[in-house]
Order: sequence, then C-alpha cells, then structure tokens
Amino acid sequence: MKPKILTTLKTYDRAQFTADLLAGMTVAMVALPLSLAIAIASGAGPEKGLVTAIVAGFLISALGGSRVQIGGPTGAFIVVVFGVIAEHGYDGLVLATLMAGGIMLIAGLLKAGNLVAFVPEAVINGFTIGIGVIIATSQLKDLFGLNIAEEPAEFAAKVEALWGARATMSITVLGIGLATMVMIVLLRRLAPRMPGLIVAVGATSALVALAGLDVDTIFSRFGALPSALPLPALPEISLERIVELLPSAFIIAFLASIESLLSAMVADRMIGGQHRPNAEVLAQGFANIGSALFGGLPATGAIARTATNVRAGGKTPVAGIVHALTILLVMLLAAPLAGYMAMPALAGLLILTAWNMSEPHKWRSYMKTRVSDRVLLVLTLVLTVFADLTIAIGVGVAIGLALRLRRHDAGMEKDWTPPER
Repeated sequence: MKPKILTTLKTYDRAQFTADLLAGMTVAMVALPLSLAIAIASGAGPEKGLVTAIVAGFLISALGGSRVQIGGPTGAFIVVVFGVIAEHGYDGLVLATLMAGGIMLIAGLLKAGNLVAFVPEAVINGFTIGIGVIIATSQLKDLFGLNIAEEPAEFAAKVEALWGARATMSITVLGIGLATMVMIVLLRRLAPRMPGLIVAVGATSALVALAGLDVDTIFSRFGALPSALPLPALPEISLERIVELLPSAFIIAFLASIESLLSAMVADRMIGGQHRPNAEVLAQGFANIGSALFGGLPATGAIARTATNVRAGGKTPVAGIVHALTILLVMLLAAPLAGYMAMPALAGLLILTAWNMSEPHKWRSYMKTRVSDRVLLVLTLVLTVFADLTIAIGVGVAIGLALRLRRHDAGMEKDWTPPER
C-alpha cells in the first residue's frame, strides 16, 4: 500500500521533471473547464469544482498507487451529487463525501482494492451509458438557451419540460454551444497534444464577451469566482444525519473506487506499468476527506484526464501534483477570466464528455456478448436513467454475480476488459 510517488522519486531526474511539468500544465488546461462544468451540472457552485480539482487532485497523485493517475471531479458523480444536494442540501453532500472517504480508507486497509474484478462489466457499461444519457439531457437547457423556470430532476419530466420550452430556443446560444463542440472535435483530431477543451471554450467565450452577445456566463449566473481556497471546516455531524446519508456515502465510495481502479488499469495498459490497487483506494479515501473538509465535491481518478497526462508525456505522480498546483495558480491569479466562460460552451463540452464516456465505438461489441450480459447492460442502463443509480448498481451487481455463480465461472477476472473511458 506504499504510494507510487515514493518509488518513482528514487530515480527521479531533471528530464522526468521537465516531462511531468509540461504534462501537468497541459492536463490542468483540460481539467479547468471540465471541473467548472461538472460542478455546475451537479447543482453546486462552479468554485466547488476548482476546489475539488486542487485538493483531491493533489492528494490522489501524492498518495495514490498509480504513476500517472489524475484525480478530480468526474462526470460519473453528477447524477449522485445532484440528487444528494436536492434531497439533503450541500452540507449533506459534504458530510456524505466525508463518510465516503472514511469508507474507502477502511476498504483500502482491508485490501479490498482487488474486488473490482467481481463487478460485472455489463453493469459498469450499463450505468456509465445511463449516466451519459442523464448528463447530456441535463445540458440541453443551456445548449439551446431554453427558458425553464424550474427544471425537473426526473428524466421523463425533464424531457417533457425541455420539449415544452422549445419555442424559447436562442439561435445565438445554440451557435456558441455548437461552435464549441465542433472546435473541440477538430482540435482533438488535428492537434491531439493541444489542450483543445480550454482553447475551444476560451475562444467561443471570448467571442461572447467581445461581441456583447446575450449569452449567460459563469459570472452572470453565479457571480465572481473566489480567488483563494476556503478554510477547511467540518460539516454538521449528528447520528441521525449519518444514518440518513449512509446510502449516499456508500454509492459515492463505490463509484470513486470503481472509476479510480478502472482508470488505473487503463493507465497501466498505456504505459506498461502496474498500479497498487489498495494504495489507490486509500488515496481516494484521503482525497475525498480532504475535498469534503474544504467544501469540495466527491472525487476520483479521471480516465480522460489520466489518458491526456500519458499522451502529454507524464512520467510520475509529480505531473498530477503540478496539475493541481497549476489550477490553484489560475484560481489565485486569473479567477475573473474564468468567470467569462459561456454557459452554452460548457454545456457543449459536457455533452461531448457524456458521449465519450459512454464509448459508442464499443456498442457493437456489446451486442456480441452473451444474451444475459446484454440484458444486464440494458437493465442497468434503464434503471440508471428512469429509477435511481443506487437501485441500478444494487440490482445489476446482484444479478450479475448470480449469473456468474450459475455459470460456475471460477476465473472472474480473465474475461474482464477495463474500458477506456
């Protein structure tokens, strides 16, 4: 359970530091708009995303079991976080995140990191696609500039409200959102090493500011972003509150552990390395406790940002630390500039993120799996979208494990392929 950074520092040199420095700064430019957009989509203030990326991102890299893992707020948590805030308030989310961190510390100490192999791949794919559908749907209001007084939380009611408000669509707002999406896709293909997310969002947001377009920005909707980290503080803790939030805490802990370990597995394949799963789970525990103390969101290893780090040349956990410190510098020195980011630009960014996390290029291969696995994937997807993520994961895992026991599959991990999300 030794942190990977202690191993890598033994042979650390100037060439590695240069590579880590450039990679960390590159990833920060990708993580910055994503962190803001994820926090907003979760029903929290945009500054919460920055706090999470800084505090949790630093701790995940400093204490984690992967050489190149990058941590922070991720799209997978949007649905859970939005639900907890709606039901228990933001203070309830902070306590649930704190509890989830404690659960992950216990899991790490019990060496439960290897248990990811027992979670059926169909369940992971099903709820990930379901989360992608929910995220994309939640961004349509800002992408089209629709005027909806109070957007419902339930999927069916949300779709009905969006359709009912179609007459309020703004061509200007939609144009900014679509232009951002097109730029992101083109930059990924033409200049994959460039931090295309910040370039695209920055360019369309600059157009909004310079042309004086009637388009919502972070500043116009939420006010000025803070230029410093808040002081750490404990949320209100009581036995009744703990019992009330325990299911949410377990879901956060489960998602954080699963996504982080999947991300570490993908990173291993990219660099030919070997992560330490129990150290990774422990790091997630400390990171979520740290994020909660600073009033941040739940955090985990982010597959897209980790892959960006590898492609940018990151060699050791120092790159992740540089990423967190770079975002801190932006917060300290350039918070007003971040406030100019246009809401439809961030909506377009999140819709593309939702599309990518659902991995459409793998859908055809899903249809070639066992009938039982296809049914399990669709069941988990439908329950995620129309019921509740807790129910979807619980039912999916229970049925998936029952199917495996029925098949008497002794080598559960041999046919399991970590997805590249």
